[in-house]
Amino acid sequence: MKRRLAVDPILCKAHGMCAELFPERVRLDDWGYPIIDLRSVTDDLQRLAERAIAECPRGALRLVTMDDPAARRRAEEPTE
Repeated sequence: MKRRLAVDPILCKAHGMCAELFPERVRLDDWGYPIIDLRSVTDDLQRLAERAIAECPRGALRLVTMDDPAARRRAEEPTE
């Protein structure tokens, strides 16, 4: 089952923890908000993704299953 990292832009307040903990899939824009790489999170990156999700101060990160078309659309929404 392929999953991708997604961010809730309403909850996010640009603390930048996600990019610090998971630079393999997250970078920050000029204002410190995450830009999520839409590639799936591979098995070797799963623990890092889960840590970034757990450490997000606002709970704005989640993993979404890409089998669900609605989840795929939400994950592909721009985060800038």
